[in-house]
Amino acid sequence: MAEAKTHHGSCHCGNVKYEVTTDLAKVMECNCSHCSRKGFLLTFVPAEQFKLLAGEDATTTYHFHKRHIDHMFCKTCGVQSYARAKSPDGKETYAVNARCLEGVEPSTLTITPVNGRAF
Repeated sequence: MAEAKTHHGSCHCGNVKYEVTTDLAKVMECNCSHCSRKGFLLTFVPAEQFKLLAGEDATTTYHFHKRHIDHMFCKTCGVQSYARAKSPDGKETYAVNARCLEGVEPSTLTITPVNGRAF
Protein backbone atom coordinates (compact mmCIF):
# COMPACT_ATOMS: atom_id res chain seq x y z
CA MET A 1 0.00 0.00 0.00
CA ALA A 2 1.29 3.43 -0.93
CA GLU A 3 2.06 5.94 1.79
CA ALA A 4 -0.16 9.00 2.11
CA LYS A 5 1.59 12.28 1.44
CA THR A 6 0.58 15.88 1.04
CA HIS A 7 0.35 17.06 -2.55
CA HIS A 8 -0.08 20.61 -3.83
CA GLY A 9 -2.64 21.18 -6.55
CA SER A 10 -3.95 24.07 -8.56
CA CYS A 11 -5.86 25.22 -11.58
CA HIS A 12 -3.89 26.22 -14.69
CA CYS A 13 -3.54 29.95 -13.92
CA GLY A 14 -2.77 29.39 -10.22
CA ASN A 15 -5.69 31.38 -8.82
CA VAL A 16 -7.00 28.21 -7.13
CA LYS A 17 -4.48 26.39 -4.91
CA TYR A 18 -4.89 23.60 -2.39
CA GLU A 19 -3.22 20.81 -0.46
CA VAL A 20 -4.52 17.27 -0.34
CA THR A 21 -3.21 14.34 1.67
CA THR A 22 -3.69 11.06 -0.14
CA ASP A 23 -1.81 7.91 -1.07
CA LEU A 24 -3.13 7.98 -4.68
CA ALA A 25 -3.66 4.22 -4.35
CA LYS A 26 -7.18 4.48 -5.74
CA VAL A 27 -7.52 6.69 -8.79
CA MET A 28 -10.55 6.30 -11.00
CA GLU A 29 -11.31 7.22 -14.56
CA CYS A 30 -15.03 7.64 -15.09
CA ASN A 31 -16.63 7.40 -18.53
CA CYS A 32 -19.66 9.60 -17.77
CA SER A 33 -20.39 12.48 -20.13
CA HIS A 34 -18.73 15.01 -17.80
CA CYS A 35 -15.60 13.19 -16.62
CA SER A 36 -14.71 11.69 -19.99
CA ARG A 37 -14.84 15.05 -21.75
CA LYS A 38 -12.53 16.59 -19.15
CA GLY A 39 -10.13 13.64 -18.83
CA PHE A 40 -10.39 13.43 -15.05
CA LEU A 41 -8.34 10.99 -12.98
CA LEU A 42 -10.04 11.23 -9.59
CA THR A 43 -9.01 10.39 -6.07
CA PHE A 44 -11.42 10.85 -3.17
CA VAL A 45 -10.53 12.15 0.29
CA PRO A 46 -12.45 13.16 3.41
CA ALA A 47 -12.74 16.91 4.03
CA GLU A 48 -10.07 16.90 6.74
CA GLN A 49 -7.50 15.80 4.13
CA PHE A 50 -8.22 18.74 1.80
CA LYS A 51 -7.25 22.35 2.45
CA LEU A 52 -8.05 25.19 0.06
CA LEU A 53 -5.11 27.61 0.21
CA ALA A 54 -6.29 30.23 -2.28
CA GLY A 55 -9.10 30.91 -4.68
CA GLU A 56 -12.38 30.46 -2.87
CA ASP A 57 -13.53 33.70 -4.52
CA ALA A 58 -11.96 32.63 -7.83
CA THR A 59 -14.16 29.54 -8.24
CA THR A 60 -17.64 28.96 -9.51
CA THR A 61 -19.78 25.85 -9.30
CA TYR A 62 -21.28 23.60 -11.96
CA HIS A 63 -24.07 21.10 -11.22
CA PHE A 64 -25.57 18.48 -13.49
CA HIS A 65 -27.50 15.19 -13.43
CA LYS A 66 -28.63 14.70 -9.80
CA ARG A 67 -26.95 17.97 -8.72
CA HIS A 68 -25.30 16.34 -5.68
CA ILE A 69 -21.72 17.28 -6.56
CA ASP A 70 -20.28 20.79 -6.44
CA HIS A 71 -17.95 20.78 -9.45
CA MET A 72 -15.65 23.70 -8.60
CA PHE A 73 -13.74 25.39 -11.39
CA CYS A 74 -11.63 28.50 -11.80
CA LYS A 75 -13.47 31.51 -13.23
CA THR A 76 -10.32 32.61 -15.06
CA CYS A 77 -8.83 29.52 -16.71
CA GLY A 78 -11.80 27.14 -16.47
CA VAL A 79 -9.89 24.22 -14.95
CA GLN A 80 -11.83 22.01 -12.56
CA SER A 81 -9.20 20.63 -10.23
CA TYR A 82 -11.56 19.41 -7.50
CA ALA A 83 -15.18 18.85 -6.55
CA ARG A 84 -16.97 18.40 -3.25
CA ALA A 85 -19.97 16.37 -2.19
CA LYS A 86 -21.32 14.16 0.57
CA SER A 87 -20.23 10.53 0.60
CA PRO A 88 -22.91 7.83 0.95
CA ASP A 89 -22.40 7.95 4.74
CA GLY A 90 -23.07 11.73 4.77
CA LYS A 91 -19.50 12.95 5.30
CA GLU A 92 -18.07 15.84 3.27
CA THR A 93 -15.73 14.42 0.64
CA TYR A 94 -13.50 15.93 -2.02
CA ALA A 95 -12.83 14.48 -5.46
CA VAL A 96 -9.44 15.70 -6.61
CA ASN A 97 -8.23 15.56 -10.20
CA ALA A 98 -4.83 13.87 -9.93
CA ARG A 99 -3.83 15.56 -13.21
CA CYS A 100 -3.81 18.89 -11.29
CA LEU A 101 -1.34 17.74 -8.61
CA GLU A 102 2.26 18.94 -8.83
CA GLY A 103 4.83 16.23 -9.48
CA VAL A 104 2.29 13.46 -10.15
CA GLU A 105 2.86 11.58 -13.40
CA PRO A 106 -0.47 10.01 -14.46
CA SER A 107 1.27 7.14 -16.28
CA THR A 108 2.61 5.89 -12.91
CA LEU A 109 -0.85 5.64 -11.30
CA THR A 110 -2.99 2.54 -11.01
CA ILE A 111 -6.21 3.65 -12.66
CA THR A 112 -9.54 1.92 -12.11
CA PRO A 113 -12.13 2.44 -14.84
CA VAL A 114 -15.65 3.26 -13.61
CA ASN A 115 -18.76 2.98 -15.74
CA GLY A 116 -20.35 6.30 -14.85
CA ARG A 117 -22.57 6.10 -17.92
CA ALA A 118 -24.57 3.43 -16.09
CA PHE A 119 -25.63 5.82 -13.31
